[in-house]
Amino acid sequence: MSCFLSTVAAKKQEEEEERARKEKAEKAERLRKQWEEEEEERLKQISVPAAPKKCPPLGLESHRVEDDQLLASSQSHHGFAAQRGRLNMQGSDNEDDLYGGAWCPESEELNHWFEVDARREVEFSGVITQGRNSEQLEDFVSSFFVAFSNDSRDWTVLHDGYAEWLFYGNVDKDTPVMNQFSTPVVARYIRILPQSWNGSLCLRAEILACQLPSSYRSENEVTPSDDLDYRHHNYKEMRQMMKLINEECPNITRIYNIGKSSQGLKMYAMEISDNPGEHETGEPEFRYTAGLHGNEALGRELLLLLMQFLCKEYNDDNPRVRRLVDGVRIHLVPSLNPDAYELAYEMGSEMGNWALGHWTEEGYDIFQNFPDLNSILWGAEDRGWVPRIVPNHHIPLPENFLNGSLGSETKAIISWMERNPFVLGANLQGGEKLVAYPFDMQRPPASLTDSRRWRMNSEMNEETWARIQRQNEGALRETPDDAMFRWLAMSYAHSHLTMTETYRGSCHGDDVTAGQGITNRATWKPVVGSMNDFSYLHTNCFELSIFLGCDKFPHESELPLEWENNREALLSFIEQVHRGIKGIVRDMQGNPLPNATISVEGIRHDVKTAAAGDYWRLLNPGEYRVSAKADGYTTQTRLCMVGYDSGATSCSFTLIKSNWNRIKQIMALNGNRPIRLVPKTVVKATSAPVEVTSADPGMDEHAKAQNAERLRRLRIMRLRRLRMQRMRAGLSPTVDRTTTTTTTTTTTTTTTTTPTTIRETESTTSWYDSWFPVDSWSTENPFDSVMFDSLPTQDYPFEFTID
Repeated sequence: MSCFLSTVAAKKQEEEEERARKEKAEKAERLRKQWEEEEEERLKQISVPAAPKKCPPLGLESHRVEDDQLLASSQSHHGFAAQRGRLNMQGSDNEDDLYGGAWCPESEELNHWFEVDARREVEFSGVITQGRNSEQLEDFVSSFFVAFSNDSRDWTVLHDGYAEWLFYGNVDKDTPVMNQFSTPVVARYIRILPQSWNGSLCLRAEILACQLPSSYRSENEVTPSDDLDYRHHNYKEMRQMMKLINEECPNITRIYNIGKSSQGLKMYAMEISDNPGEHETGEPEFRYTAGLHGNEALGRELLLLLMQFLCKEYNDDNPRVRRLVDGVRIHLVPSLNPDAYELAYEMGSEMGNWALGHWTEEGYDIFQNFPDLNSILWGAEDRGWVPRIVPNHHIPLPENFLNGSLGSETKAIISWMERNPFVLGANLQGGEKLVAYPFDMQRPPASLTDSRRWRMNSEMNEETWARIQRQNEGALRETPDDAMFRWLAMSYAHSHLTMTETYRGSCHGDDVTAGQGITNRATWKPVVGSMNDFSYLHTNCFELSIFLGCDKFPHESELPLEWENNREALLSFIEQVHRGIKGIVRDMQGNPLPNATISVEGIRHDVKTAAAGDYWRLLNPGEYRVSAKADGYTTQTRLCMVGYDSGATSCSFTLIKSNWNRIKQIMALNGNRPIRLVPKTVVKATSAPVEVTSADPGMDEHAKAQNAERLRRLRIMRLRRLRMQRMRAGLSPTVDRTTTTTTTTTTTTTTTTTPTTIRETESTTSWYDSWFPVDSWSTENPFDSVMFDSLPTQDYPFEFTID
């Protein structure tokens, strides 16, 4: 019995031990699972989500964040203040320059920080950092902390739950690096606290932040009221957008391409006109181009928005838009460098550096890849060859230029310019906010030796000489149409909502526009072989460069505001194509004369007529003497008035054929040598005065007066030439008329006196002297028998009044 009880007790004890072991194992399992769940939950809390909240930039690069919103712990030099810490800020390596390429603090300081004040509470979602802009130094921040505050006194460093979160920064000075926060942080102030750096501590930055919902509207907030597509478009999306516009407005739009890029992408253009595809006589042609540099995306999107706007407003019977479309043939090219844009588009807004996408795939800067016609013109002017040998307009391309170092895109643009008679145009660029007008290249001054000799001979003091030199420098940069270019530039800058707000300086330095928003490119940043200079000297087109803003590739959220700023300016600039005079040059049969030259007295730059004989000459209000000339026709001059009312003044010409072609043939046979005139012995016959009856009875009084004045001038020139010949022959300039042999045809009585014999002398004259024969007093007037069988062009009956 006792043996049985002991066995039961042992078994019961084993069961209890087994149960205790199982309970312990179950408890350990529960603790392990609990620990795993807690660890998993903790890892979820500190892990970076796959798609963090995306916020637009706060506006350091675009200068929407003003200078007084930026603060720093210190600065190493007056040129490296906190205001220089904007993304893509451009500066100089010169220590004496006021504008460096980044924020750089004092090296002896222990605590460094760069602070941005958003002026209201926002959701900070990340930062973008960049090194110093320098050609020689590699200065950038490699790691940093980020801190936040609502009062700028108490700061909280961002942490991951266990330690302060250390962000890794840049590995070079140019490439921007983005660091996003796991969750947005609501605050007003943000600080970047550099911890390690390469070279010297220098920083450029942009802050990403979303605005909090508010019932109050922000000062700069723009709510789009029109149904336009405010986003960035890649090549495929741009082509689809243009196709949709063409389908919506087929009667006023046409899509064509001006050529192909080096990678084979077509350079598409949109024509907007009441009769697309055809040049209408008397209708001027205008162009906007963008995307010369692929990373300057704002101009591309503004032209796509302008296409949409013109189409929608035309269909809605907007009178201003209908007047533009019906009266101007508008060409819009949103992307002249599509290969480079695709490269910049892949990097995205804010992530491409200043140079990424600037050049073509072949390495060309399209804007500066045109032939240098300025040097050809200025060299000819220094030799006195203009306009007899070298014209002051439509200067031909240098020989073999198209076979040289020229981009595929540039060749296509030149061919497009030559095919269309553009009158006015502008290329949209970025990186600054101003309008630049030609010349873009500065004319080299006179040789140093001549300058010194002139200075020594004049014996003037240093101050006077320096003042005259400054005045001469201005003339070296001006075009003959400088006043017109300044007006065109001001018409855009002053119609833009913010371009003339230059009291804070420009994007990267001092204001170079004197508060006007415009500047001469040669004064600001001279370049050789620019698109603007080529357009002015090779074609009739006046072209300017419009720099739209500091941020080359703005965020999509800024496109509505940029469209609002530029819309009126874009429309107003197109309307300037009607400023000046226009007309048609015909012959007496009414046939148009293409390639006739239109000259304006006092302006050393001419234009040519188009294939239909029509022309347009941009001029400011005033009174002008305008001449039309063509090969084989007599030059004609008339007075044209330009008023302040909208619309160009009509000033047409009807030219009369001349024998100039025959004269040139004779000169060619003579080896183009000067024509020699051999005066004969002076014989004066006393005959009845011959009455000049060269005027057509059907000619009006004004034409008769013109003929009489012309004959009077010819006689005066003939007398002067005869006097000079007699002085060379050693005779007195006045000869007694009674010493000549006189013969009367009505009687047989002849009175003879001793004749005065003049030596036969041979004189060499220039080619134009052959038009005025001055052999002797008895020489018959070559114009006495001319019967002008056509009416010259009458002056325009314009009544000019000023309110």
